[in-house]
Amino acid sequence: MTDFLLELRCEEIPARMQLKASEDLARLFTEELAKAGLKPESIDSFVTPRRLALIARSLPLETAAVSEEFKGPRTSAPAQALEGFLRKTGLTQDQLEDRDGVWFATVNKPGRATAGVLAETVPAIIRAFPWPKSMRWGTASQTTESLRWVRPLQGIVAILGEDLVDIEIEGTRSGYATLGHRFHHPGEITIGGAHDYVEKLRACHVIVSHQERQAIIEAKAQEVAAAKGYTVIEDKGLIAENAGLTEWPVPLLGDFDPAFLEVPPEVIQLTLRINQKYFVLRDGEGKLAPAFICTANIEAKDGGEAIIAGNRKVLAARLSDARFFWEQDRKTSLADHAKKLERITFHEKLWTVKRKVERVAIIAADRIPELIGWPEEKARKMQPFLRQAAELAKADLVTEMVGEFPELQGVMGSYYADAEGLSVSIAIRDHYKPIGQSDDLPSDDLGTVVSLADKVDTLYSFFLIDQKPTGSKDPFALRRAALGLIRLIVDNGLRVSLNALYRACDWERLYQSDGLNYADPTDDLVAFTIDRLKVQQKEAGVRHDLIDAVFALGGEDDLVCLLARVKALQSFIATDDGTNLLAGYKRAANILKKEGVESPSAPAKAGAQGDEALPKAGLLPPQEHGALSYTPEPAEADLIAALDAAEPRAMAAVMAEDFEGAMAALATLRAPIDTFFDNVTVNDADPAKRSARLALLVRVREAVHAVADFSKIAG
Repeated sequence: MTDFLLELRCEEIPARMQLKASEDLARLFTEELAKAGLKPESIDSFVTPRRLALIARSLPLETAAVSEEFKGPRTSAPAQALEGFLRKTGLTQDQLEDRDGVWFATVNKPGRATAGVLAETVPAIIRAFPWPKSMRWGTASQTTESLRWVRPLQGIVAILGEDLVDIEIEGTRSGYATLGHRFHHPGEITIGGAHDYVEKLRACHVIVSHQERQAIIEAKAQEVAAAKGYTVIEDKGLIAENAGLTEWPVPLLGDFDPAFLEVPPEVIQLTLRINQKYFVLRDGEGKLAPAFICTANIEAKDGGEAIIAGNRKVLAARLSDARFFWEQDRKTSLADHAKKLERITFHEKLWTVKRKVERVAIIAADRIPELIGWPEEKARKMQPFLRQAAELAKADLVTEMVGEFPELQGVMGSYYADAEGLSVSIAIRDHYKPIGQSDDLPSDDLGTVVSLADKVDTLYSFFLIDQKPTGSKDPFALRRAALGLIRLIVDNGLRVSLNALYRACDWERLYQSDGLNYADPTDDLVAFTIDRLKVQQKEAGVRHDLIDAVFALGGEDDLVCLLARVKALQSFIATDDGTNLLAGYKRAANILKKEGVESPSAPAKAGAQGDEALPKAGLLPPQEHGALSYTPEPAEADLIAALDAAEPRAMAAVMAEDFEGAMAALATLRAPIDTFFDNVTVNDADPAKRSARLALLVRVREAVHAVADFSKIAG
């Protein structure tokens, strides 16, 4: 057994591509070796800005002999089919085996030298490598058949044990030599094999492990910050990015003019992080510090002073631009900024952002407060603030600052509103929330209602013009909008009907007036939202079939109530009573289905004659079931008595939204149902008995349906 080292050296690989490329190299290498019957004990992957490498541990020097069996055509097939099969396998007809009229071929492949396998495998991987973006270079780039790589490929190291694996691709031939750090050790290094690769490069100021470079950056950044009494704002993504920009990371602390701190802290953070890739710091009081940490790629002789000075100069120019935007934007009121939204197209079929804002203002101020149960006095008092917040929520989209930092939409509007002394600044800041599953919710009622209105309008608008998500495509982030809507409703405990909420968009008034003559999409939207609810609740451990079971009853589109019912149902189904009742229900439902009693259309007495008299859906109070025309068997009488007691209890509990109580009432049916099926013949020869007993099973089904449609439950 021996180790194999592969290094592919090129010009700078973009930091964002490095970790995925390292994973892809290990995956492709494993897959290609497996085709030849080779499996390394483990694979270590490495990546730096200038190299992609791996070490495959404990490979045999030769592959094992393998035998493969191929199924061919039938013996009665045309001669051409047999000839094709023989060409494919490389055998003659007398080497085939006839098994029950079908030809089978066994192909024995002798073992091969692992070095030969690697010599074929590596070029195949290089040519098929899945870079997100790649390029051709040099004179070979004149043909589309030439090699594509992320950046020009400059060197290949391929060593099995201590022996070179001879590989040549597009004029680049494998060797023992690689390069060290661009500045500290620009000359060639001779690699002996996998055993000395990592340490030889380390001696030449190259740390090949991306994870090790991340750990160094994180630890050293905290160390230099602590020396000045600062703390580093945690940013794992930025640590990874800096590790992808350096081969020998050296974090350095710099500062900037404290006068820039008059600019909103979010602007400074984005300037440091996005534009400069610097780490942001806080002082001892938790405030933004007038300092930064940059990551150099060298150990400078002056301790990094010249590097810090250069970075300080560049940062000062960036922050000066940000301060200019901040001052210029405040010279115009948000209301005047909002007028410019007429210039921004929301969607070619949905007019401008200004029209969207007008719709959201109507939905937020005139529709939603009543739907979510605000008292009339509160709704009337809050109406002008809701309207103002909605009308100004998107105004910062036309500001210079948001043009530079789109991530700050909403945030900058809040700052500009504060500067004008407006009381709706928090709602403006929060109206995009929640953006993700773990994002914070709006922090006040104004923000909650405007966010609801904004998301409802977005969903309704795009469904109206039939721009629904399809498969993995969701260009308008409608799935995210629906999840945000769900969180606003559920996490705030808002008792609102989804149907009513979507119909608040008032298709005729708000959309048809713009010439959008499409069908009302409310039904599709409700179904789409319920599907998103299933996705969201799955992460919380709630079964999607239980959501289906409750929603299938119809009329339950209050998400708070629906989830309370679902959670009670999930707890009940997990008990023995629930499991056995489900089994009894399905047995009853199967009998009714077999007898064609699926959707009765008219009420009937329990003792009525004929299938046409079976009760319709919905609970019947026990006194309406009447007397039987025969003496029921004991198990039958017990089930009737149990239903007489359980039905009103379940009905009352559901009406009171006491779903645990409803489940408890249903649990009393478990034993009588089991006994009934054990001791009573449903399809009795006596028509009166058969009809009455089928009617009894309908009562069982409808008693259960008071809480959920158990037919939708798996198991």
